Amino acid sequence: MGSSTATSTVTEIVLPGKVEPDGLQVTTRDLPAPAAGQVVLRMEATGVSFAEQQMRRGKYFDQPPFPFVPGYDVVGIVITTGPGVDPALIGRRFAAITKVGGWAGALVLDAADLVPVPDGVAPAAAETVVVNGLTAWQMLHRKAAVQPGGIIVVLGANGGVGSTLVQLARHSGITVIGTASPRHHAALREQGVTPIDYRDPEMYRRIREFAPDGVDAVFDHVGGPGIVESWRLLRRGGTLISYGSAATKNVDGNAKLPVLKMFPRLMLWNYLPNGKSAQFYNLWDGQRRIEAFRRRQCEDLTQVLRLLVDGALTPQIAAEFPLSQAGSALELAESRTVAGKVVIVPDPSRS
Repeated sequence: MGSSTATSTVTEIVLPGKVEPDGLQVTTRDLPAPAAGQVVLRMEATGVSFAEQQMRRGKYFDQPPFPFVPGYDVVGIVITTGPGVDPALIGRRFAAITKVGGWAGALVLDAADLVPVPDGVAPAAAETVVVNGLTAWQMLHRKAAVQPGGIIVVLGANGGVGSTLVQLARHSGITVIGTASPRHHAALREQGVTPIDYRDPEMYRRIREFAPDGVDAVFDHVGGPGIVESWRLLRRGGTLISYGSAATKNVDGNAKLPVLKMFPRLMLWNYLPNGKSAQFYNLWDGQRRIEAFRRRQCEDLTQVLRLLVDGALTPQIAAEFPLSQAGSALELAESRTVAGKVVIVPDPSRS
């Protein structure tokens, strides 16, 4: 019933080592049949996250050893089910967070990691909110728990996570101050955001002018020395959510060091008697209790996908590239010239 032992040939993009984007390799291999509890998902859309930009430099916190297939998340159709999986899943569209492996024509996944994509949501649209939407939702609602009427600062408000965070916050009646380069300011203003130039040496002072009493939360993916300034923006009871160290992206050395250096500082701040809190957000926290982890991921991503259906979230597709041009997709994403998500789709069929 829907299961099969036959292998099929699949195209994959391999990251062979620390290479420039044009050093990615297009390869093919036999895809094994799914084991018990697994499915084969035919990729309809995957994308470029900040994680892949770090991985190609060997800078992502817990990336696998080279060579490997990148691809943090994927949207696709189940084409085969393994033993113990309901064959009724075949032909249905799902999203999944994979961390690696998404840049492939098809991939084997645990059925328990699949989240249904609602009817009427196009694969590329769904792809824009899988890792970005889940990250933004959990940081805003689970970690910082910002209430309607609150005020937040989003660093990189035009980025993949940042632009989703902005939309979720505005939908919840939260005031947003967002940093971005000036070319994105008009679009941010249209969404009701107060934009600040991230290159302005007086950036933090400018933010304080708009929020003299402090803010309820700061979402900081930059890390580095600036994180001290982010902490100072908070009012009593406010929360700093750190979720990356983009400032150290091009610094050589141990990939884990910038993040590990940040932990003691965040912990120390939490002990200060001012009611403020500092947290590091990691999408994979809680995996040791895998069932609760999967339930939470599914609940939150389902909420985000529903907002897409309702029109409360607008998919921000920066560009679409066929799988075989993943290197160009990565290059564009790293150029910092686009707003939203660079999406990778299957190559046109040669038949």
